[in-house]
Amino acid sequence: MSHVALRFDVIADDADAWSDALLDAGASSVDASDPLAGTSDEVPVFAEPGVEATGWLTVRLCALFPEHTDAQTLMAEVADTIDRAAPPFESFDVMDRDWVRATQAQFAPIRIADDFWIVPTWTAAPVDSGRNIALDPGVAFGTGSHPTTHLCLEWLRQGVRGGESVLDYGCGSGILAIAAMKLGARRAVGTDIDPQALAASAANAHANSVTATFIPPDEIGADRFDIVVANILANPLIVLAPVLATRVRDGGRIALSGVLEPQAADVVGAYARWFDFEAPGHLDGWTLLAGVRTR
Repeated sequence: MSHVALRFDVIADDADAWSDALLDAGASSVDASDPLAGTSDEVPVFAEPGVEATGWLTVRLCALFPEHTDAQTLMAEVADTIDRAAPPFESFDVMDRDWVRATQAQFAPIRIADDFWIVPTWTAAPVDSGRNIALDPGVAFGTGSHPTTHLCLEWLRQGVRGGESVLDYGCGSGILAIAAMKLGARRAVGTDIDPQALAASAANAHANSVTATFIPPDEIGADRFDIVVANILANPLIVLAPVLATRVRDGGRIALSGVLEPQAADVVGAYARWFDFEAPGHLDGWTLLAGVRTR
């Protein structure tokens, strides 16, 4: 079975209206892309209802319809429903494919170290070390692909020596708490203000046969930890400095990520009254700041 793809350019301000109208007219998906990126007769794997075109003056829409769709008639009807002139467009056939498999093929295992990989559940780990984390892309942030998460995982691999208590502040997918347990921590607690993140974290921990606790921040109580890791953003980290500092025991360690290189000095300054910082880690313009609580 094949489908008919319709592709055309519109001004960015009209992109959402066109996308919604195409979906209402029976499109199974509508993809938005940058016209300057070029074209091919491939329909993008990720096709979302609605578009976010901020930053583009013109948006290229590609809509997928059932085979035998009369493209000329459909475009005229869609244009009429939103009171716009029908733009020039092209149509072409797209053969059916296993869209789930095509999506999955874009996610390969992510190497943190030779013995430490983040592995989607539909793939095999290059090395089975017992440390690997099974994790699929989902609604919560943190799959290991972003430089900030990667930096935290690298730091945990070096920093967890065995038997520590670890707090993952802003846990997202729970990946850092899970990693800590895989690397030998005695106890890991993840916290997040998003209930969906807490649910995703608990499910991911269960899938990895890891025991970790995931709770809202106000349920942590007075606990202090050997290690606190927070992969958020620079401004929240600065605001949270007194809160996070009180969570680290004397002599304990903190790792802060989500910080762009130009922001590092401001973040260090916010924590300097409690921590002595080591040389920062860097990856693709992002920084990880790690320190020891000495006062």
